[in-house]
Amino acid sequence: MVSLLSGLCLCLAFSPTQEDQGVYRSVGAPAQAYFAETFDADSLDRRWVLSRAVKEDDADVHKYDGGWVVEEPEKQVLLGNKGLVLKSPGRHHAIAAYLRTVHHFRDKPLLLQYEVHFQKGIDCGGAYMKLLTHSDDLRLSQFSDVTPYSIMFGPDKCGSTYKVHFIFRHRNPRTGKYEEKHARQPETDLSEYFTDRKPHLYSLNLYPDNTFEILIDQTLVKTGSLLEDMDPPVVPPREIEDPEDTKPSHWDDRRHIPDPTAAKPHDWDEEAPRLIADPTVQRPAGWIEEEGPFVPDPEAQPPHDWSVEMDGEWEAPLIPNPACAEAAGCGPWKPPMVPNPAFKGKWRAPVIDNPKYQGKWQPRMIPNPAYFEDPQPFRMSPVGAIGFELWSLTGDVLFDNILLCDDLEMAKRWTEDTWGQRKTPGILEQLLLATAKRPWLWGVYVFTVGLPIILFVSLMWPDKRFGPSTEDYYYKKSDEPQPDSPQDPEGHTALTGSGAEVKTGPRKRETRKAQKKSDLELKEVSD
Repeated sequence: MVSLLSGLCLCLAFSPTQEDQGVYRSVGAPAQAYFAETFDADSLDRRWVLSRAVKEDDADVHKYDGGWVVEEPEKQVLLGNKGLVLKSPGRHHAIAAYLRTVHHFRDKPLLLQYEVHFQKGIDCGGAYMKLLTHSDDLRLSQFSDVTPYSIMFGPDKCGSTYKVHFIFRHRNPRTGKYEEKHARQPETDLSEYFTDRKPHLYSLNLYPDNTFEILIDQTLVKTGSLLEDMDPPVVPPREIEDPEDTKPSHWDDRRHIPDPTAAKPHDWDEEAPRLIADPTVQRPAGWIEEEGPFVPDPEAQPPHDWSVEMDGEWEAPLIPNPACAEAAGCGPWKPPMVPNPAFKGKWRAPVIDNPKYQGKWQPRMIPNPAYFEDPQPFRMSPVGAIGFELWSLTGDVLFDNILLCDDLEMAKRWTEDTWGQRKTPGILEQLLLATAKRPWLWGVYVFTVGLPIILFVSLMWPDKRFGPSTEDYYYKKSDEPQPDSPQDPEGHTALTGSGAEVKTGPRKRETRKAQKKSDLELKEVSD
């Protein structure tokens, strides 16, 4: 009965209502962050700039015609929580915002994180962010795919390939050219983050010791080094193959050759066919070669609207030849084909090891003119803005809670204040939260939890029957006589509160035995 009542009360306490749904708590931007955005306003902040870049072949048409809006997700988790939503499927989108201050890669880490929600799943498209390289001519209104960036980070999916990009552009100090360096993909299966239609937190931690970490929902999925885990590698090889070196004309790199001493046997017939007619088979008796297996239907008539001028000459449909109904077959008879025992095919000389084999030729190695050493690839080009430059076949991709900073504690607090609001509380926390709106639940808790504890303690409290055998009050359930306690000598009496005497000596049965023994002794003396 107690369990039934407690279960009913708990069901009432945790039944989903509009009142119980979480309400989003607005989070202020950290003052020391390079960039922080929660999209709590009803519209895009003025610092966000839509790209007005035009197509190369038509200066009157904008290249990025996809729409952006700030709105709540279709399936609300926290009431009042908004995000930046990519709205137009199958179109190009570009939007960017300047940082509060330019970020320089010096002696502090770079910490980037933001949330992505594929509300309708994703067929093919990206949701990555670009950290745009700071320069005097950086114009966000002209942000496009050719705008220089320092880092690109975030999820991307097309077909059956699921990725989390981490790419940085590295400048070769010898050639002055920039190259994209791609981090190797995590070994973890990433498909769930693209298909479960739930928001996920993507984090990139980049440290001055040239190491990096990629986390999804605060779970580490990839860690590595800028010097060892990028493709192509940051530091080029010391030596390369000489592009002007060519293989000598006399170089023989054939491992095996046809035997030059072998000759085709004189009885080898290369013209013999692979299949021949079976000479052992004869035409079946009753086979009619003069009749065909099918004949035109004599009863068929052309349609009434058939026009020879329009439809051509009409032909009756074919039916099985009645003359062949009882015959073994009709039409030209041909014997079945069987493998030709004389067939050998084209003759080829057997293969032997090449006595002049010189091995596989390789060009000689020369010093790499583009070789350099860069012990600090972390020192990238400074970042002046962030932006999304995306194409997606599926719309309604939501972005939220963007943070770029260089303080681990700041990033931790930001994560707790934003992403932490979506965490499902534990059972004890849920019970305590429920009492805030339903104080009467404290009575339920006391009744369902406190009462069983009290009953358990009262029933299991040690007594003389179940105490330890080393204690005086231990009592063993047995019919055997029990020895007297050394503290209770025979014949000792005690007074109760009412003044009555209480015998604490041996049991009654033992007392009677002692009395009988005493009577016998007296009788013997008297005799």
